[in-house]
Amino acid sequence: MPIPLKLNAGRLRQQDIKRYWEDGFLFPIPAISPDAALEFRRQLEAIETEWTHKHLPQPLNTYKRVNAQCVMPLAYQIGADPGILNVVEGILGPDILIYAVEFFIKEPKTRHKVTMHQDLTYWGLGATSEMVTAWLALSPATRQSGCMDFVRGSHKNPILPHKDSFAEDNLLSRGQEVQVHVAEQDKTSIEIQPGEISLHHGLTIHGSGPNISDDRRIAAVIRYVTPNVAQEIGARDYAILARGSDRQGNFIHVAPPKGLFKATDLQLHEEIRVAQAAAKMKNAKAKKGLFA
Repeated sequence: MPIPLKLNAGRLRQQDIKRYWEDGFLFPIPAISPDAALEFRRQLEAIETEWTHKHLPQPLNTYKRVNAQCVMPLAYQIGADPGILNVVEGILGPDILIYAVEFFIKEPKTRHKVTMHQDLTYWGLGATSEMVTAWLALSPATRQSGCMDFVRGSHKNPILPHKDSFAEDNLLSRGQEVQVHVAEQDKTSIEIQPGEISLHHGLTIHGSGPNISDDRRIAAVIRYVTPNVAQEIGARDYAILARGSDRQGNFIHVAPPKGLFKATDLQLHEEIRVAQAAAKMKNAKAKKGLFA
């Protein structure tokens, strides 16, 4: 496993901030304690045990994968964690919005993968540099468990052409894959331990292979933006203010969830899911997936 970065009073050092902007990613960053990460995992799996067979308007997986911060207090708690925000502030500055939180899980001994892609391709936010993804490991992310692979420097490209597959074994909403050749030697494996995060730019080409290990590969994935980011395809988008202030007014501010899967929160979640589908599923030839 790579040696974790050293933080300065919980914040990124200047040389590491520079490295992020040069490479388009940064890891491994000790953002929270391993015990805290394992407790987050315990709480998530307790929710899965309790709610998998209960009636919800959408399948439980949709709420885990799409805007979990709106209906699951655990997701909001992770996104608003001071240790993670202190790190993210080194990239985005003092004004930070939570755009999305999702629990990304690969079950053991499964063939599910994530094809190489750029996050910003279908989000309608443009080719912004004012969005960063913090990928928090709640279980070990290793080559065997299907950790992410990043392509160094690929964030310096514009949004590149992608092809949708909607393949059953692809965990992306459209099964999208960037239409450029990515050589194996150009991939950097992002192996991190529980409590560590990686950061990546929204244009960084990345993907991951299947989990052939005996444990679940569990991550909490938080998308942060600055108030300068704006929806360019659909109507105003939604976000939760995590730190600082928003003087731009590009986002509809939503409050943290009132409880676990509360009726009013579920209604808001559906409103956001439908609105964001206008951008994320635009021109899709198939209507299948989390935003269908």
